[in-house]
Amino acid sequence: MAGPGARPVPLVPPQHGAWAFLGLPVLAAATIVPSTPVLALLLATWVAAYPAAYFALAAQRDGTSRRPQPRRFARPLALWWGATLLFGVPLLLMRPWLGWVGALYAASFAVNVVYARRHDERALGNDLVFIAQCTAMVPVTWAVAVGDRSPTPPALASAPVQLWVLTIAVGLLLVGSTLHVKSLIRERGRPGFGTASRVFAAACVVVALPLAAWWGLPSGLLLTLPYLWFLGRSLAMRLPAPRPARIGMIELVGFCLLVLAAAAAEAWAGS
Repeated sequence: MAGPGARPVPLVPPQHGAWAFLGLPVLAAATIVPSTPVLALLLATWVAAYPAAYFALAAQRDGTSRRPQPRRFARPLALWWGATLLFGVPLLLMRPWLGWVGALYAASFAVNVVYARRHDERALGNDLVFIAQCTAMVPVTWAVAVGDRSPTPPALASAPVQLWVLTIAVGLLLVGSTLHVKSLIRERGRPGFGTASRVFAAACVVVALPLAAWWGLPSGLLLTLPYLWFLGRSLAMRLPAPRPARIGMIELVGFCLLVLAAAAAEAWAGS
């Protein structure tokens, strides 16, 4: 139980944008892989692992405060780590090689712990680590879908070019979204963030063209749509910024555009 005067700890992380970051890579990869029940298990494990990690980091941050009260995190930690194990253990039995993937994620999580203990989770460096963790889920999702119970994952050399296009596309979208939202909220007092956001959005449109060609023309041109959307919003949305909820909805539209564009491009190429 929490000590006297301690703020109650919610059971769900109050980080609404993070859920879109979690869903985008899995849903994008799902457009180019066979639909199997194991993908639902992967998504459930991945989504449950986020609040489990969030509250673990919160406990680390609390441990370095003047009046630590670690017991107040007991309920959310038990809930979400229990859910992660509930979904993750069967997934690991079906894809044993995910143990190696889990070890790599644990290593990257150590970086998040360092930022949490510094009370600096909002730092751009920490955001980039989270973006890398999310982006890596694109090839992980492909490997889970096409893999088996072997102790080794499918050879990445056998992956289609569309997988690597989507991996880069997801990474660019997440970085661009992070810069944009920071420029309007957390870093609104630093004009350089707004400039960086607009320059990055414009650069992504340029990069999207060779990505479209790599995917295969003409269907690959559909992948330029989310970047055009993000460029438009970065030019239109300046300070004073709209409400955070509206900012989030506009970002979500861009994420959905990438998933829909990938699905349409895959269907077009296969028709």
